[in-house]
Amino acid sequence: MSHDSQDSASIFRYSVTVNPAESNGYQAMPPKADSNANEQTILLLRVMQQVLETQKKQVELLEEVNRNLQAGQRQRVAELQQWKNANPQLAGSCWRAAQALGQVQADYLRTMTDEVDFNAEDMMSSEYVLNEFVDRFGPRMAHLNTILQVLGQLGTPPAQPKQPK
Repeated sequence: MSHDSQDSASIFRYSVTVNPAESNGYQAMPPKADSNANEQTILLLRVMQQVLETQKKQVELLEEVNRNLQAGQRQRVAELQQWKNANPQLAGSCWRAAQALGQVQADYLRTMTDEVDFNAEDMMSSEYVLNEFVDRFGPRMAHLNTILQVLGQLGTPPAQPKQPK
């Protein structure tokens, strides 16, 4: 869509004079009732309708994507639950292992944060010290997080005994 400055200028016209004797300063001229203003209004309405239609299509597509993602997620949850039901002892072992590794991870995080506290200034001033820190703690933390995530998804906490009423 091109913008014609003369067309848009025809909507509002103002006459400004420098000599106060000729007029009282600024004098507003009423907009010209010509077909250009009507054409611009119609064009603007058409463009707005197209934008609205495009937005409606985008919303429909996003809703469809969301439905597809939810269907896949529901399927994964159902398959995971089937696996847990088929392997109850292993699911319990995964849960216990996740709990134990969670404690290991907490201790590891304490060690890592102590290292950051102790070497913060050196890390900011020396790229070597920072790289050494990342090399030392990064891969182990990444692998530990991955293992905890898998065990957490596969694990099932032990059944709580029902309390009598």
